[in-house]
Parts: sequence; structure tokens; C-alpha cells
Amino acid sequence: MDRRSLIKHAGIAGVLAAGAAPAVHAQAAVRWRMASSFPKSLDTLFGSAETFSKTVKALSGGKFEVSVHPAGELMPAFGVVDALQNDTIEIAQSASYYFTGKDPVFAFSCAVPFGLTTLQIDAWKRQGNGGKLLNDFFAKYNFHTKSAGNTGTQMGGWYRKEIKSPEDFKGLKMRLGGGVFGETMAKLGVVAQNMPAGDVYQALEKGTLDAAEFVGPYDDEKLGLNKVAPFYYYPGWWEASAQLEFFINNKAFGKLSAEHKAIVHAAADVAAIETTARYQALNPQALKRLVANKTQLKLFPKSVMDAGFKASLEVYAEHSAKSPEFKKVYEDMRAFQRDQILWNRFSEFPYNQYINSVKL
Repeated sequence: MDRRSLIKHAGIAGVLAAGAAPAVHAQAAVRWRMASSFPKSLDTLFGSAETFSKTVKALSGGKFEVSVHPAGELMPAFGVVDALQNDTIEIAQSASYYFTGKDPVFAFSCAVPFGLTTLQIDAWKRQGNGGKLLNDFFAKYNFHTKSAGNTGTQMGGWYRKEIKSPEDFKGLKMRLGGGVFGETMAKLGVVAQNMPAGDVYQALEKGTLDAAEFVGPYDDEKLGLNKVAPFYYYPGWWEASAQLEFFINNKAFGKLSAEHKAIVHAAADVAAIETTARYQALNPQALKRLVANKTQLKLFPKSVMDAGFKASLEVYAEHSAKSPEFKKVYEDMRAFQRDQILWNRFSEFPYNQYINSVKL
């Protein structure tokens, strides 16, 4: 009797009892909750979380779903790490440098002053030691990370007055992303404020802030920062890139099947690639609109860049002296960066130098 006839006459129960059919691996439906540190209005940042959720559902045929919650819906924007530690949520989407109050090592996973570019941080984490070093560190907080996309090199922020020298930073009340950058700016006299994106416009408008940095043209335009501060400086030397991340609860991830674990990693990669590409595509158009609306673009004077670089080295030295863990990650990043700079001298730098000098 052939297989089809056997099934027809005996029924599936009989076939299974006889061992004539392959084992059926029925996976129970999986439902996760993701808390984001970003509002829905920032479609690039929050959109990364939505792309992840849609991809997980599609790859699993609807058997694995991740509900996505904007900042403030399940918890405050900066409450996600505590929630992961307490197993309140399975996954979060955030920027790790928001949590340097817990430990300055958090900053390396997102951005540090005069740090790695977008391609470099991906290479360091995926092919260098960065990913392992950082996930070993994050294990104490019960999560590991995957990139959720990168903003690329950011702008240097919005100011209500011009910045002509390092002295102009003294006493300046400025919204900063946090971390090592905040400490660096404090050495220059800045009074750093770390606040969620949604609060920045009102603080600038009321004069609670004198300046604010967020991301770049597209996101900054969404927040309306050009309406309350006319001077827009570049480059954001504290964020040569800024990597957003999915913080994945280790206990929840450990309970997944091998197939679902692979889906989580694949969906994160899809979201990361899409988000990084969106920033590259959207920022030039937004910058043109901002300039058309009378935003005054300003290049940071070299004296400001030099002062920032000197201050950042002091901060790195101070933390390295206090924390062997910080020193290990920092030195590994710098060693990787030196090789990247060497390669860049023969690859992107001369190419960009030339292509920027000709008319396309």
C-alpha cells in the first residue's frame, strides 16, 4: 500500500501510531512586547521597531508576533533597561548611550566622541571584538543587542547663538544624547541635559535650553527645532555614527526555538539595513528644506573641534583609570579604529575628496 492510500484508509492518527509519517513539530505561538525609547512621530527611529515586528511576523507565518510600544506607553523612554532586567518585557529598542548613568561602557555600543563611523562600528561589532565585548558586558543586565540601524554621522546641534570659540560653550544649557559626550561637553563648560526627544522643542522655546542636539536634518525637522534655534552646526564630532539597537532579553531569547532565534536575528538585520538606508536617503532632502526656511548652517571652528578632542581624551583617560572594563573596550575600539583610518586613506577618503571637487 502506498503512502497516500495508507493515510486515506488509516487516518492520520493511525499513521502516526504506526510511525509511517515524519514527526510533526508544531510550535506554540510566541508573543513578545517591545518597548521603544522613541515616539511614533519619529518615523525613522520608531520605524525601525515596526520593520522588525513586521519581518518577524512574515518570516514566522504569523506564529511569532512582536507588539511595538512607543516611549511612554509601557514605561518611560529611559526605563527599558530596568524592564529587561526585571523580565517585564522581551525586547526593547533604544540607544545604549542613554544608560551611561548605570555604567559609561554603555556608550560604546551607540556612539562616543571621535568614535567609529557607520561602516566601522558595524565591522567592529560583527567582525572585530566589539560585539562580544559589549554583549559580555550587557549580560549583567540580562540582554544582548543587535543593530536596529544607524543614523550616520550626525549634525552638531541647534543653537540660539553662534559658537565662535570654545568659550561660547561655557554656561550653555544643552540637550545631549548622554554618556561620555555629556562629560566631554561638561569639561567645556556646558550644562548637559538628557531628555526625551519629545521634550526638546518646548525646552528650547521656553529658554530652559540654549541648545540641543538630536540626530540630523530629517529627525530634527520633524521635531521643529529650526523654529526655535536658528544656528545649525556640523559635524557632530561626538557621533560620527550612532547605532540604534534592539535590546533582547536573554531569558526570553533562550526559550525560543532555533528557528525563532534565527528569525529574530534576521529581522533585526532587515530593520538595521532599512533604517540606515532611510537616513541616507532622507537627510539630504530635509537639509535642503531647512536651508530654504532660513536655517543658518555653520561649520564648527577648528578651535572648537580641537577643544572637544582634548576634553574627550581626558574623559577616556579618567574612566580607563577607574574601570578595567571600560579601558578594555575603549582600547579595543581605538585599535580597530586606527586600522580603519589607515584603510580609509586609500579608499573612501581620496574618492570622496575627488567626487566632492567636481560637478556631477
